[in-house]
Amino acid sequence: MEKTKIGFIGCGAISAIYLNNCTKMFGVLEVAAVADLVPELARRRADEFGVPKACSVEELLADPSIEIVVNLTAPHAHTAVNLQILEAGKHVYAEKPFALNREDADLVLSTAVAKGLRVGSAPDTFLGAGLQTCRKLIDEGWIGTPYAASGQILMGNVFDGMHPNLPNLLKLGWDPLFDMAPYYITAMIHLLGPVRKVSGSVGQVNRSLTVANPHSPRFGETVPIEAPMHASATLDFESGAIATLQAGKESFGYSPRLEIYGTEGILYVPDPNNFDGPIRLLQSNGQTSELPFSHGFADNSRGVGLADMAYAIRSGRPHRASGRLARHALDVTLGIFDSSREERHVAVEAKCEQPEPLPLGLKYGALDR
Repeated sequence: MEKTKIGFIGCGAISAIYLNNCTKMFGVLEVAAVADLVPELARRRADEFGVPKACSVEELLADPSIEIVVNLTAPHAHTAVNLQILEAGKHVYAEKPFALNREDADLVLSTAVAKGLRVGSAPDTFLGAGLQTCRKLIDEGWIGTPYAASGQILMGNVFDGMHPNLPNLLKLGWDPLFDMAPYYITAMIHLLGPVRKVSGSVGQVNRSLTVANPHSPRFGETVPIEAPMHASATLDFESGAIATLQAGKESFGYSPRLEIYGTEGILYVPDPNNFDGPIRLLQSNGQTSELPFSHGFADNSRGVGLADMAYAIRSGRPHRASGRLARHALDVTLGIFDSSREERHVAVEAKCEQPEPLPLGLKYGALDR
């Protein structure tokens, strides 16, 4: 298959794994250029991963050979950069969160439709070995009819004060619902289908953080916590299944969990923030088994959704980590905020289809047979 040339806007920490995978794992992709507001960051990434060009955003967008641009900027900049990419006539693949409000998300999607372009968005971990194997088990009836699910992602935030962007990580966009819950919401949609309505509550233990770590460059500084840092929600799916979700950054350590309950078994799903992890199945006879992966992409394969989009553009099929899927997950997220504020159930109005599972037996790095 002809390679698809791609460019990156944003060369921060997350760009390393994307560039590693897009230059080594996915043969359909060719990284043509990288850009960042800090030119030195772009030059460093280009040197590190053998990218032929580090340049300005304007120069990258003017390159006629680049078909897809990957947006790895900060959450508050996602919409403006997505629109800039689309206006340049290029497909866009963005990091999560897709947007911070419905209006911005809809503007990006409508602009893409008007220009005949595609929009993709992280998270793409649901395309990994763990979640694809779980989808196969559910679709084949191993747990009977799935009727409920329970997800939990509890973790410490950046309270040690060592992160260089500490103030930003305490703002909306880096909070648990926008930062970590998308992995769980997207995984649930992948496994159980679209969400019909949500209810929930958000909370906040502290309104500010005084850095007490003497090793931090911000030692003694008080930083405002501008976003709610924990949330609990109930998700009602169109299939009839009901899920609960707990997301928080008020705790310590890292505590992920996702379980799917069926009439004939319980599926213990690996961490949706990862591509691998143990898969356990408790069946009605009381036996618990740990199951092998049926699919590939067990390593950290961030960018697999981008590669799938490149294949889809060539073949004309829908891509899986789509803007519509991200918009639906965003509506769930915003519905939890709305429910907490208004004390009511909130209908999820943005529609999407349950993503198609990956085929079995794909060659390494391939997304189509």
